Amino acid sequence: MSNKNYVFHDREISWLSFNERVLQEAEDKSVPILERLKFLGIFSTNLDEFFRVRVPTVQKMLDLSEKEKEMLDYDPAETFMTISKKNQELQNRFEKAYLAVKYELEKERIYFLNEKELNDDQMLKVKDYFESTVQAALVPLMLSEERSLPELNGKAVYLAVKLCKIEEEVEVEVKYALIEIPTAIVSRFFVLNEEDGTKNVVLLDDIIRTCLPDIFAIFHYNSIEAYTIKITRDAELDIEDDVTTGFIEKLSEGLKNRKKGDPVRLIHDAEMDADLLKFIINKVGLEDDDLLVPGGRYHNFKDYMNFPKIGSSALRYKSMPPLAHPILQGKVSVFEEIRKQDILLSYPYQSYRHVIDLMREAAIDPAVTSIKITIYRLVSKNSKVIHSLINAARNGKRVTVVMELKARFDEESNMNYTDELQDEGVKVIFGAPGLKVHTKLLVIKRKENGKSVRYCHIGTGNFHENTARVYCDHSLLTCREEISDEVNKIFSFFKDNYKRYQFKHLIVAPFNARRRFVKFIDNEMNNAKAGKEAYVIIKVNNLHDRKMAKKIYEASKAGVKIKIIARSVNSVINGIEGMSENIEAISIVDRLLEHARLVVFCNGGEEMVYLGSSDWMRRNLDRRVEVMTPILDENIKKMLSKVIDFQFADNTKARKWNATLSNEYVKTDDTPVRSQYAIYDYFSNQLKKMEAKKQ
Repeated sequence: MSNKNYVFHDREISWLSFNERVLQEAEDKSVPILERLKFLGIFSTNLDEFFRVRVPTVQKMLDLSEKEKEMLDYDPAETFMTISKKNQELQNRFEKAYLAVKYELEKERIYFLNEKELNDDQMLKVKDYFESTVQAALVPLMLSEERSLPELNGKAVYLAVKLCKIEEEVEVEVKYALIEIPTAIVSRFFVLNEEDGTKNVVLLDDIIRTCLPDIFAIFHYNSIEAYTIKITRDAELDIEDDVTTGFIEKLSEGLKNRKKGDPVRLIHDAEMDADLLKFIINKVGLEDDDLLVPGGRYHNFKDYMNFPKIGSSALRYKSMPPLAHPILQGKVSVFEEIRKQDILLSYPYQSYRHVIDLMREAAIDPAVTSIKITIYRLVSKNSKVIHSLINAARNGKRVTVVMELKARFDEESNMNYTDELQDEGVKVIFGAPGLKVHTKLLVIKRKENGKSVRYCHIGTGNFHENTARVYCDHSLLTCREEISDEVNKIFSFFKDNYKRYQFKHLIVAPFNARRRFVKFIDNEMNNAKAGKEAYVIIKVNNLHDRKMAKKIYEASKAGVKIKIIARSVNSVINGIEGMSENIEAISIVDRLLEHARLVVFCNGGEEMVYLGSSDWMRRNLDRRVEVMTPILDENIKKMLSKVIDFQFADNTKARKWNATLSNEYVKTDDTPVRSQYAIYDYFSNQLKKMEAKKQ
């Protein structure tokens, strides 16, 4: 049966629905006020990336011929129109949510003051701060009809300034200017602490507005107005397949081009004068199919993710400090514990320190001969992972790093780390031609009793200490030969791309992932038809591959129970008569980012559990190196089953995937369950039980 016999959620609209769930967190009055402010920042950041990467792709599809469009699985014109409509709707809700949060903060004696609301004493402090800290970071740009506009920074926000000489209420002379708000250099927030305990927050935007007469004093204008604008550019890297040019050179050139990509969206203050707006639109070079979004006075809310820690602790979430792992707590050697049993680490509930401890131990252990690791996203400064690898190389270990240079928006950071590693004698491999390396693998070879033993890490998240504090991920630590030998084969593939390897235990994209997943689903379908229990549980960030979605529909029709947790994108529509009655699908958006990938197959009662790096998207199954490992330890299977049970029992932060993408909360009459808190308590209780046994 062809895809035309099925219906699917559109990828872009499905993603916008996810970002709406983020906005719901900002609107939720049960969320602490300053956390709601951060969710506004996350929403804004997500939307920026969406317009930098996804929308340009849709726009390019608009230019295809009708025959070419027939080959697509969606109508780009309809999708673009829906994006425009949904974006404006969400923008309006965003502005209302921001005003609501400000109102709640005022009850806590935290006020946002603009330049017109400052008293004389506050004005003096703001001007002193401007002169001492802000002024040197400003580069005002005078605009004219004759001169072309320099390329504007797509990550920055600007003040579009209108300077007028007014005589008898008539504009006799008008000039325009732009000022980039220098948030990369100066904090977006200036806090004025008053003697009565009040906190007054002045945004950098308004500090600059306050001092506009000083900035443009030489012109003697008697009317100066400023309005915020933000431009979004196409940020998709276009790297030509030119064999005469080195990949590093091509990537460097691509990064330069990203900074001057075509504009796709202009957000502006809705109060901006029409003549100034028209001038900016013409200068920026927006076209008819680009988005013009009227908004509020302030933009670039990503800065609110780093809002100052002011006010009482009740304005923020209670701390959830990472827990020690019951098996590894207080142990001298991580290797020794892995030899005894497989170990599952679950972040951020449990500490990422255990991975760092493993790498530090490997770096100095005389028995360790080599370390191999894949690095996809590693932007944390002073990375302990990088430090351990360098230390290992200095201690004479053979260290190999498979560095993915095309990790979106982290390419420059990864390139810098590449230079540092190579300078220390680390062998760096740039993945495989035509394949992005997305898998999270570490293999450490150690000599034990004259024999080589490999210790492996297979994870769902990146080797990144910072994201491990907020991303919900799992890592399996094992030295089972059947697993470690196949992990080592993957590193052999990175070295010799022309060789192909067989994998019996691991599911490895692009080699066998699609085929194995289909085979396992077919097995469930056969069991269901035979009257046996049959089910599949899928937990991913994104489920968009149409072939896999079709297979899920077929399984549902065959009587297989399908349960899906898809955080961001989900093409499968549940609840359609005759097609998807056996599918239950939810999304969880809460204080932590759901990031783990996990698949469970009933398998006639002998349950198979896999975890790893792969989403169910075409790119992950066909164009990336991804690894899913079987979980062979029964205790770990039980732990993962418990985590999944908590998530499907969530009646606080889980939303239903449905045909209308309404983001309806899962509500039941049962005791309230908030899965992320329940999971934290579960691991905390495990630790307490282990400590009690030791006493």
